[in-house]
Amino acid sequence: MKPRQLEPDSWVDTHADYLFNYAISRVSDQEIAKDLIQDTFIAALKSAENYKGKASERTWLISILKRKIIDHYRRINSKKGKAEVRRNYKSSTENEGDWLEEQVADPNSITENDAIENKELGLAIQACIDLLPLNQRRVFTMKTVRGLATEDICKELDINPSNLWVMIHRARTALMGCLNKNWFTL
Repeated sequence: MKPRQLEPDSWVDTHADYLFNYAISRVSDQEIAKDLIQDTFIAALKSAENYKGKASERTWLISILKRKIIDHYRRINSKKGKAEVRRNYKSSTENEGDWLEEQVADPNSITENDAIENKELGLAIQACIDLLPLNQRRVFTMKTVRGLATEDICKELDINPSNLWVMIHRARTALMGCLNKNWFTL
């Protein structure tokens, strides 16, 4: 089988919407999602010679986008109160030990009930998911909770990607309505 070739000239037309949906579901901000996609395309162009053609172009771009999203959250979190903590490991190399960043506890924090609220929110989300129509619930759970690839979901449920994204959009809209009604207004 011949390795796949990159087609950067068609990336925006072919993959931008898919990448945007992926990014917006993880960062919830349209401008940040657009910036991440732009960064993804730039990084892909810079590392095009590393593309081996074993994965599809979209899969390769998504893997780059995932790293960009992780970097985005690292930048955000590094701006919060952080401290470097030295942690030694038993190692015989020159680079003994590792530097880790850990959140510094804020003694004036008003979030002492976060664990309880997170558990309650998790229960509220699950209750709202349970109220979704069966097809929306299955698609939402497969895509968002289990993180399955669009192609795999479409194949398993015998639907096309457009139907999948419509169902996910409807599920998210219904979930937001349910959570607004049953959780956020409490």
